[in-house]
Amino acid sequence: KSKANFSTMKCSAALVLSALSMASAFVPTPNALFTTSLNACQSRETTLSSPDTTEIGQMWDPLGLSELGSDETIAWFRHSEVKHGRVAMAAFVGWWAVGAGLRLPGELAYGLDFASIPSKGLEAWDAVPGWGKAQMLLFAGLIEFHDELFFSKRGTHYLKGGVPGKNMVPGLYDPLGLSKNKSEEALKRGRDSEIKNGRLAMIGVAGLYAAATVDGSVPLQPPC
Repeated sequence: KSKANFSTMKCSAALVLSALSMASAFVPTPNALFTTSLNACQSRETTLSSPDTTEIGQMWDPLGLSELGSDETIAWFRHSEVKHGRVAMAAFVGWWAVGAGLRLPGELAYGLDFASIPSKGLEAWDAVPGWGKAQMLLFAGLIEFHDELFFSKRGTHYLKGGVPGKNMVPGLYDPLGLSKNKSEEALKRGRDSEIKNGRLAMIGVAGLYAAATVDGSVPLQPPC
């Protein structure tokens, strides 16, 4: 009988412990709450508060894209917008420089001088050898990869509370540290200006491409 009672007590204790362990699975631990608060993405309102709307007085969003998805979606949209704007600014300046006749000294590739590159943007791109194009695309891919890597390793990722659009690749942006001692207000003005200039550059590059591929598509635009 004592053995039976002992077995019954063991079974009861096992059931109680099992029930407690199952219940504890649904109770968030302090560590879990702490991690969640640290990894929270910045709010949609915070992301959309920049840049300012000085030019038209309100946010221009005819397609309602700012209403899509979660806070993470909007942060990803902004991060992508800033990156595309930077690429567009570089592309616009490069297109203008080639069209203006500016050339680097030396050779672009063996037997191909920079001076012999055509002045029109798409023709200049076509003149670049295939391996040269591959190197540029590979370099851009490495920047993208390391930006995501350093966002996770050296700072707070933009989907977990970090600043969307912030460059994390060492030495790529502001290598001279000119923005190091600027106030937060000055940095915010700089971020607003960068987003606005990037948007204009995206429109500008689209216009250059249209003018280069469809005659007369951009009024008053000379051949480019």
